[in-house]
Amino acid sequence: MFQYCLFDLDGTLTDPKEGITKSVQYALKHFGIEEEDLSRLEPFIGPPLIDSFMEFYGFDEAKAREAVDVYRERFAPIGVLENSLIPGTEQMLSHAKEKGIHMAVASSKPLCFVRQILEHFDIDQYFEVVIGSELDGSGCAKEEVVEKALARLGVSSMAKEERHLCCAMIGDRKFDIQGAKAHALTGIGVRFGYAAEGELEEAGAEYIVDNMAELEALLTGMPDGISNENSGREESI
Repeated sequence: MFQYCLFDLDGTLTDPKEGITKSVQYALKHFGIEEEDLSRLEPFIGPPLIDSFMEFYGFDEAKAREAVDVYRERFAPIGVLENSLIPGTEQMLSHAKEKGIHMAVASSKPLCFVRQILEHFDIDQYFEVVIGSELDGSGCAKEEVVEKALARLGVSSMAKEERHLCCAMIGDRKFDIQGAKAHALTGIGVRFGYAAEGELEEAGAEYIVDNMAELEALLTGMPDGISNENSGREESI
């Protein structure tokens, strides 16, 4: 059983597709770009927005920052709650807390929105620590939010070998697994989020689960039937 668990938010605990993609669509329209297929905007779910506008639409940094500001014109009053809990989330968190697992949220989303979402779904009660970025975009790198969460949980000074065995980072994108690896945590990927096919495996996720029931079993007991995706790797448990 893991003693400390850090969770991504978007695509891991909640499904934010409608709010994020419609707000990206709104921002693109401001620049004369019409995108009717919201599924094409799913890659915006997970990484920092400014990076996504630059990567997927070729915006320079100044234009990308403007796009983020326009995005929030819609997201802040409407899109933030165009969201839903992924089935089984509250049960998984409740059982994990009953087992004595210390839990944190480590998200690249601005902290004000992270807290609003957790409170809206009444799952803030399960987390001892909640970390997000600043509205100006600072502190959004996954490695940085993981570092802050570990510090707040009081495990930063733990030896890497021990941390790897007792601490896990759970997320749906490669950025979450990269954040785990940067701090010697066990990286657990969830298939029900927004990773591209093979993304979690390529990033080196040590475990990958298909649903919340599997995730709960892995976090609280590691029973038979949960496979290690990278059992041949040196860093495997």
